[in-house]
Amino acid sequence: MKIKQTRDTLSDVYVQSLKIRNTVFVKEQQVPLSLEIDKDEAYAIHFILQLDDQDETAVSTLRILPSANGEQALIQRVATLKPYRGQGYAHELMLHVLDFLQSQHFKLVELHAQLQAIPFYEKLGFESFGDIFLDAGIQHVAMKKIV
Repeated sequence: MKIKQTRDTLSDVYVQSLKIRNTVFVKEQQVPLSLEIDKDEAYAIHFILQLDDQDETAVSTLRILPSANGEQALIQRVATLKPYRGQGYAHELMLHVLDFLQSQHFKLVELHAQLQAIPFYEKLGFESFGDIFLDAGIQHVAMKKIV
């Protein structure tokens, strides 16, 4: 496995991330493209997980939206292509990103989890807070973790 990151919305890493997000969120979950690709794309750090050096197929992605003060980050757009789910790729990507956030001296990370994904994030040490809310017509709950 290989994990790559970028802030460059013209890079191949970003394009691969968008392909995964389009497949998972737009096609599978019917999220409108206008909500999936938003004003924060250029401010985010985009990550992809590729299978290996020979097969540069990206199978999992997420983005981090850092706060202005550099102490908090919001993890968003966590997605893995259907044939690769349940194999630990998103878990590995999340561990990498949590290490990255810690190395960059972030203090708190939050995310908005779809309800079925809560156990996945709880295994990574996230705790739910607040009420269930709708995002793109899908039920979510806010979760946080001190890094």
